[in-house]
Amino acid sequence: MELLFVVLSALSVIGVGYIGQRTIGFDRKAISAMALYLMQPFLAFRTFYTNEITMEYLYILLFCVLLCIGMIVIVQITAALKKLPRSRHSAMVLSGVFMNSGNYGVPIILLAFGNVGVDYAVIMMVIQSFLMSTIGVYYAGKGSERGYSVKQSILNIIKMPMIYGSVLGIGLQLLTLPVPDMIMKPIDLIADATIPTIMLVLGMQLGAITKKNVSIGDVSTIMIQRMLISPVLALLLVWLLPIEGMLAQVLIVLSAMPSAANTMMLSLEFGTEPDLVSYSTLVTTLLSILSVPVMLMLVM
Repeated sequence: MELLFVVLSALSVIGVGYIGQRTIGFDRKAISAMALYLMQPFLAFRTFYTNEITMEYLYILLFCVLLCIGMIVIVQITAALKKLPRSRHSAMVLSGVFMNSGNYGVPIILLAFGNVGVDYAVIMMVIQSFLMSTIGVYYAGKGSERGYSVKQSILNIIKMPMIYGSVLGIGLQLLTLPVPDMIMKPIDLIADATIPTIMLVLGMQLGAITKKNVSIGDVSTIMIQRMLISPVLALLLVWLLPIEGMLAQVLIVLSAMPSAANTMMLSLEFGTEPDLVSYSTLVTTLLSILSVPVMLMLVM
C-alpha cells in the first residue's frame, strides 16, 4: 500500500495539470517550449556543478547509453517488421526508448529511497535529458511532418541549450571555479521550478489527448517496449556492469518508468506524430500505477 502511495503522490501533481487543461485550457506548446529551452538548462547546470563527479557517474552514463542503444535496436527491428513509415518509426523511438526518469521518476525515487537515491536519479535524469536533447531531437526532426533532413536534424541538436548547461556545469566543477551567490540563487530558483513545471505540462498534454489517428497496435508495442523489455534489458546491464546496491535498484526502477514527458514536448515542437506519442505516454503512465509498485517490490 505504501508503494502505491508513492506513485499516487507523483500522479497527483500531474493531475493538477490535467484538470487545469480540461477546465481552463492552456497554450501547451508555449509552456513546454519554455521548460525545454529556458528551464532545463539551469537544472542540468546545477546538477553537474553541485554533484561531485565520481566513477558512479561513468557507470550511470554507460548504463544509460547502452540501454538507449539497445532499445533503439529493438525499435528498429520492430519498425522494419511492421513496415512503419518514417514518422511513426521516429515516434516509436521517442515513446519506446526514453523513459520519464525525471518529472515522474525522481519524485518516486525520493519517496521510495530518500535523498541518496535522488542523487542517483537526478544524475540519470540529466543524462537521459542529454540523450533526448541529442538522439531524441534527431529522431523528432527526422520524422517531422516538416520533412527535416539529416543535416537539419543535427542542427536542431546543436540548438538545444541543455547540452551547453551540462557542459558548463561539468567544466566549472572540474576547474573548481566558484559561482557567486548572486548568480547561483536565481539558478536554484529556476532549477527548483523545472520538475514541477514539466509535471504540470505532462498533465496538460494528457488532458488534451484524443485517440484520433492512433493505432492501438502501435501503442501496445510501445507499452511492451517501455514497461517490459526496458527493465529486463536494464537488469542485464546492471549484471554486466559493476553496479550494485541502491544504485542498481534505482536504475532498474527508473528503466521501467512510462514514456518521457519530454518526448511529448519534442513531438509537439517538431510535429512528429504528437497524437501517438501523447497517447502512448497516457497509457504507460496509467499502467505505471500498477507496474511501478510491482517493480519497487521486486527490487527493494
